Amino acid sequence: QVQLVESGGGLVQPGGSLRLSCAASGFTFNTYGMSWYRQAPGKERELVAAIGSLGISTNYADSVKGRFTISRDNAKNTVYLRMNSLKPEDTAMYYCAARRSPKEYWGKGTLVTVSS
Repeated sequence: QVQLVESGGGLVQPGGSLRLSCAASGFTFNTYGMSWYRQAPGKERELVAAIGSLGISTNYADSVKGRFTISRDNAKNTVYLRMNSLKPEDTAMYYCAARRSPKEYWGKGTLVTVSS
């Protein structure tokens, strides 16, 4: 049974930091590209960051470049998203996704709220 379980969300003040984790099971983690997406209320889901199966290649949305860092630990079947200098506009539900065409899996999300 495939599972992606996100954790680490919460309420943080502007300028603060959080680290999200996504624990994977039920598939061969180190052969899948992993991504973080987010969806704010009333907005479409958007790609935040992605990382290749070996952790070598990464890419980021322009809105988070220089502030967020995606990483993975294939020994722990976990992908991370380090978020620094958080802004109110980063408030959203954050989802991790695993993809190896044509298969795609999604977690249920973790809520990040940036507010003073």
